[in-house]
Amino acid sequence: MPTSRVNKFEKRRKNTKLLSTLIVAGSILLVVLFGILIFGGDETDEADNEQGSPQEEETDSASEKQDASAENNTDPNGSTDETGSTEDSDTEEGNNQEADTEQVDPSDDNVIEAYTGDWQPVGTEQSEPHTINYDEGSQDRHEMRTAVASATGLDEDKFTMWWIERNGDQQVVNTVSDPDETEIYRVYNTWLANEGWQPTKVEQLKENDQKARFE
Repeated sequence: MPTSRVNKFEKRRKNTKLLSTLIVAGSILLVVLFGILIFGGDETDEADNEQGSPQEEETDSASEKQDASAENNTDPNGSTDETGSTEDSDTEEGNNQEADTEQVDPSDDNVIEAYTGDWQPVGTEQSEPHTINYDEGSQDRHEMRTAVASATGLDEDKFTMWWIERNGDQQVVNTVSDPDETEIYRVYNTWLANEGWQPTKVEQLKENDQKARFE
């Protein structure tokens, strides 16, 4: 009988120890599961956020490109398109030139067309009283070239001044042409005190009627 009681006690002690072990293992397992649920969810959210970042950056980059594109199409002066603005400006300038000129009767049969305009004096560095200096390289010759270019559109540095003819008090007629003599003009200039030479009339010529002077 004593031996049987001892066996029962040992068996009961082993069962109790096994149960305690199972309880501890279960507790650890629960802790691990909770940890996975808590920290695993945060990592998932963090991973989602990390995956979302490049998309947000890409969206921001696209927005910046659209803004830059719109900015490039805006001219500092308010035009919506740089190329269109230049063309519009040139067209308006041409229209203004046409509107500011008026056809008049030609002075002789060598004239293709004649017109007057409201061209402005070109300015001067000369003082009053003014006396015309016809010499090559003079300030008058230089300022006359500027006046001729403003009225005809010829390149001031390249056109040929063939002849300067007195046309009254402080008035001259300049016969000029482009280097190829495909454009030949008489330009009537008047001196305005302290303001310089002012073109008042232009005649486009069929032939250079002053060239014979140099042949």
